[in-house]
Amino acid sequence: MESATTTNERTQAGDAPSQANSPEELFFPHQRKKNNNSGTKALYGTLKSNETARRWTIRVAIAALVATAFGLFTTDWRIGVTLGLATLVGITVHAARRESEIPRWRKPSAAQRKTEVQLRVMKQLGYRVLHARAVPGGNGQIDHFIVGRRGAFAIDSESWDRRLPLRNKLEKLYHGRFSKNERIDEALEEAKRAEELISKELGREISVRASLAIYGPGMPWDSHRLRGVDIITGTKVRKWLRTGRDRLDEREIEEIYEAAKKALPPRY
Repeated sequence: MESATTTNERTQAGDAPSQANSPEELFFPHQRKKNNNSGTKALYGTLKSNETARRWTIRVAIAALVATAFGLFTTDWRIGVTLGLATLVGITVHAARRESEIPRWRKPSAAQRKTEVQLRVMKQLGYRVLHARAVPGGNGQIDHFIVGRRGAFAIDSESWDRRLPLRNKLEKLYHGRFSKNERIDEALEEAKRAEELISKELGREISVRASLAIYGPGMPWDSHRLRGVDIITGTKVRKWLRTGRDRLDEREIEEIYEAAKKALPPRY
């Protein structure tokens, strides 16, 4: 029979690694990982908040310099303050148009940013929006997926040469002498694939309306349906979204949005 001393020594030797853990870690082994994740999120939030504060500090400083300079130049502080406030508003509007939910390293195109600015207004009206989503099973990308009261939409934003005319001839779209039918067919294929994946995720059928938002060349229409795809004047995206024929309630909008997040992973 082993002595009590030997048993205690073995117990102490075997338990040595376990004693390094706190009682909280013994009973809740995943707690430390969660704390680390929380710390990371907190750090990210702090950095983001600091970046926002830095931007506003710079904007206010520039506006103050403008106000001071013009106030001294005109010897009327009211003119200086007015021009300072106008400068602050102008900088804020310009920055808002350039900001994007797509990470900077993805370098969203100017056309994508213009559409994104319009969609921010629609988000305030209850529309849900996803940007730069991959379409599994293919190499395509949906620049903007939108779901709202009027249905689900897939928009690809394009910037084309404004010097070349855009015309529809025998159900074919030409930009100058160049056919754009292949690009239209790609947009339709992406939307149909997204429709299939989201319907599978939901467990019921939905429809996704395909479109191309074109910036640059003038068009004789705000939107025109061609080969199953709506060709939209880029600046009329919000107007086009209101032409949807579906009628979705808030619950359906949220369900489709959550299904789309799972079915269409981020491209970045």
